[in-house]
Amino acid sequence: MDFENIEMKEYVQSDQLIGDIIKEYPIAVRALMECGMGCISCPAAQSETLEEAAMVHGLPVEEVLNYVNERISMAEAMMQEGIS
Repeated sequence: MDFENIEMKEYVQSDQLIGDIIKEYPIAVRALMECGMGCISCPAAQSETLEEAAMVHGLPVEEVLNYVNERISMAEAMMQEGIS
């Protein structure tokens, strides 16, 4: 699969709650952890927005947002191709 030609979509936004994001896109758990948000399963994290969680961890929200959307886009493209 040619990952360079995958259309990157905006699946999540910075004002969405972490809990809602990971319910809708389970791959986001790994992506967020790779960004440095290791406490995704923490009850407090579930009710924070992506922007709030990024700020708590001292991470640039736009970079986290782009990374998470990129990972979701790649996972969606792989599913469409029948690759799991």
